[in-house]
Amino acid sequence: MSSNAKAESMIKFLNGCHSVFHATSQIEEELKDAGFIKLRETDNWKLENNRYYYVMRNDTSIIAFKIPEMIQVRSLNIVASHSDSPCFKIKPVSNIKDPNYTKLNVEVYGGAILSTWLDRPLSIAGRVIVNEEGRLVSKLIDFDENMAIIPNVAIHQNREVNNGYKWNPQVDLIPLVGLADNENFLVNKIAEELGIVSSDVCSYDLFLYNRQEGYTWGSQGEFISAARLDDLACAYTSLQAFKHSFSEHSVNIFAVFDNEEVGSMSRQGMASTFLEDVINRIFASFFFNSSDVASILANSFMISADNAHAVHPNHPELYDSTNQAKLNKGVVIKFNAAQSYVTDAVSQAIIQRLCQNGDAKYQYYANRSDLRGGGTQAAIANVHVSLMAADIGLPQLAMHSSFETAGSQDVDEMIKLLTEFYNSTIVVDGDSIAIV
Repeated sequence: MSSNAKAESMIKFLNGCHSVFHATSQIEEELKDAGFIKLRETDNWKLENNRYYYVMRNDTSIIAFKIPEMIQVRSLNIVASHSDSPCFKIKPVSNIKDPNYTKLNVEVYGGAILSTWLDRPLSIAGRVIVNEEGRLVSKLIDFDENMAIIPNVAIHQNREVNNGYKWNPQVDLIPLVGLADNENFLVNKIAEELGIVSSDVCSYDLFLYNRQEGYTWGSQGEFISAARLDDLACAYTSLQAFKHSFSEHSVNIFAVFDNEEVGSMSRQGMASTFLEDVINRIFASFFFNSSDVASILANSFMISADNAHAVHPNHPELYDSTNQAKLNKGVVIKFNAAQSYVTDAVSQAIIQRLCQNGDAKYQYYANRSDLRGGGTQAAIANVHVSLMAADIGLPQLAMHSSFETAGSQDVDEMIKLLTEFYNSTIVVDGDSIAIV
């Protein structure tokens, strides 16, 4: 498959991920199609050699793993990304009373670029809990129609809009959905969509999303623009690599966590015990003792795959002078002295060797020393599961916009690197490391 074909396939995936619930649902379907067996955390696990499994938590985080002959296992190969993106979440009492309009009460989720959400075609998707004969049942919902808009104030009433206007989320960012005051708008709309009575709608986790579909563009199709590139582009590329690779001496683990954009401090976030629980249950199923597990973890490696900042065409002064990431120049290896990115010399060398073995291009990124950057999941993961780790990502522009831009060729570079990783085993031997 060509680089552009892989980019187009990723865009098709992104266009269906209208909420974090739909993202993990699409991932689940791909895993099922590839022969993975679903596990539930509430069940006892009886795992077998040479089988593929996955487990979900709260319908927004998912961990899948491939088990070889466990007696031969020397390490874990883990790639972790996240399923959530900055957006707007609808509050439990959604109606804002107004005699002239129907408006929804929302709050900002994550570090969104707020202005990019105004005057866009918006819809609503997520999860609804409904009553079915006394049982609480979770239902995915996606209205997939132009339902709302957050209108700008005309420049005639806001002369400062082009002079650094500060948006007030409780005032400026309230979506309009209709005329007159309809306090039952959302519940009635949910009931109609699901074919139930409104009294059976118990609760919901619903989010606004930008309905503009992603696409490739540029004179040679060199760009991708889409919603939720951060971080579903890494979730997608790691999934493709994971599905089509295997290591005889490593348990390959594909992990996607929720709530990274708000600190990961949830039962389905990276700060939870989800990854640790899964790893312990894998080894317990094959009667490994704690010393065996500790030895294997010391050999193991985690790749935290979360997108990186490409140098901006109009503002190159905002980037470090020597550690700049550029579109279509390959996978970005990320560094930070304060450990917001955990890459060190050892993990850097491992990633570089994997790139060389897999014929994948790579480059480096570090923040300007006078600008604070973002963080990723690897540092959080090491609180529960201590591993060698590196932070990498796809370079992109406009991170946390409602519509972001990346390079189409970098999709292929990431898949090549992660495929090489999942086909390998990291072996630590004293002060030296071999990749076999």
